[in-house]
Amino acid sequence: MQQEIVHGEVVQVSEHVRRITAPNPGVMTGQGTNTYLVGRKQIAVVDPGPADQSHIDAILAACGDSLQWILVTHTHPDHSPAAKALAEASGATIMGNKLSHNDGFQDDGFNPAVSFQHDDCLSCDEFSIRALCTPGHVDNHVCFLVENDGMLLTGDHIMQGSTVVIIPPHGDMKHYINSLRLLLDYPIKTLGPGHGHVIETPREEINRLITHRLGREKKVVDVLINLRQGSLDALTLAVYDDVDKSLHPIAQLSLLAHLIKLKKDGLVEERNDNWRYLMA
Repeated sequence: MQQEIVHGEVVQVSEHVRRITAPNPGVMTGQGTNTYLVGRKQIAVVDPGPADQSHIDAILAACGDSLQWILVTHTHPDHSPAAKALAEASGATIMGNKLSHNDGFQDDGFNPAVSFQHDDCLSCDEFSIRALCTPGHVDNHVCFLVENDGMLLTGDHIMQGSTVVIIPPHGDMKHYINSLRLLLDYPIKTLGPGHGHVIETPREEINRLITHRLGREKKVVDVLINLRQGSLDALTLAVYDDVDKSLHPIAQLSLLAHLIKLKKDGLVEERNDNWRYLMA
């Protein structure tokens, strides 16, 4: 049985990687946002987390004078805001990708000095980190593979114990599923999620997520065929009848992402705020 995560505690999760969890538990963040520290002599912090002073202090205490790089998987406000304070305190370089515009869910203050292309590597004598561009949860999402350990730091691409919410327009279900498939091409041994504990069976988890998303998509299609057409509210009740109704506002965001994917695939259309399956 996995131990409960303790906020501010430094936990060794692989040979080169330690974890500190921010004190921001909630419906969307689970037990809190995980910040990962890679290396000892020269440290790369992955996902500095929210601008919580106690969390920032814990990171700085664990890094000492060795913090060199601050890597951000994406700019949601529970993952990137602490980057600015850490950089100011340490002189470390902020690295990550910005979105072209803010959809209301992003960290406005994120200002990276370096951006990532797919398969870019950050290397030093102690470790090598490979950036894997994984759009889907949001367009600017990047996962980081600590190649020495085979540990993939997944941000919100994969979360332990729950599925990821896809919020259009920056969230894209088609991109998300394709990004999950992309990970199967890399030698990943464990997953270090942005929320929750380390996942020891990466290929099984990735395939499970793909199967889950495609299964939910099939349910969307089956519901549309049965109802002939439906509004987002009506479709949410039917498609997510296995989910607590208190979570339906969140589920509706992922439903919209499924519908947009099916529209791109030429299988559904939207007319007068109603969705209809074209092949029925």
